[in-house]
Amino acid sequence: MKRFSVFPYFLVLAMGLLVGILLPIDLLEEEAPLPAAPSNGAFTTPNISGSQSEAPGSSSPGAEQEPLNPAENFPLLNAACAVNRAIQRQDYTVLASYVHPSRGVTFTPYSTVDFNMDITFTPDQVKNLPQDQTVYTWGIEDGRGDPIQMTAMDYFARYVYNADYTQATEIGIDRIMTGGNALENLADAYPGCRYVDFSIPSADPVNDGLDWSSLKLVFQPEDDLWYLVGVVHGEWTI
Repeated sequence: MKRFSVFPYFLVLAMGLLVGILLPIDLLEEEAPLPAAPSNGAFTTPNISGSQSEAPGSSSPGAEQEPLNPAENFPLLNAACAVNRAIQRQDYTVLASYVHPSRGVTFTPYSTVDFNMDITFTPDQVKNLPQDQTVYTWGIEDGRGDPIQMTAMDYFARYVYNADYTQATEIGIDRIMTGGNALENLADAYPGCRYVDFSIPSADPVNDGLDWSSLKLVFQPEDDLWYLVGVVHGEWTI
């Protein structure tokens, strides 16, 4: 399985984290060796936070934070950034290389994971998603109750990459950065896994905080590798 080395710019963050100071990552300086990026493909400078005092995923927005352990979190964050960038570039070959070979990856349109309704794809299926014209039922549309029936590419545009998450201003490691009315059950649904929450908070006061969205990538550690097992979309719900 293809893996990329930890980004050099994480070394700057490590110095601050080791002394308990939360520093932002400057993801503009250098990128992992993926295929050529579009002109807007660089990461912005986010705030990164996480929780070590509680079980992975148990933190809630506004909870007290502890300094992150670089040795434990950099490989996870490295994998998450690579997956984020692969989705942004629509490189499904790279994306498929991160998907768990036997468990696959499950897609959740809203924050509440429901394996009875959410769809799971194998690595080979992910690799071939651009050619897949099948209309799947992905869940129930919030507020209307209609089934979410879309092709994979339409679903990605609406419920995976509805915004450029390489520009996320907040990143949570095992921590939900922004929550709404939907039940946040990611930690319970994926025991033994860890996740990274790329969050874009509300930017316009006119929207009264209702225009936030997030991309949560769930990974299962196995044989010193991080396999993608869940892609959870978050946004304000009724």
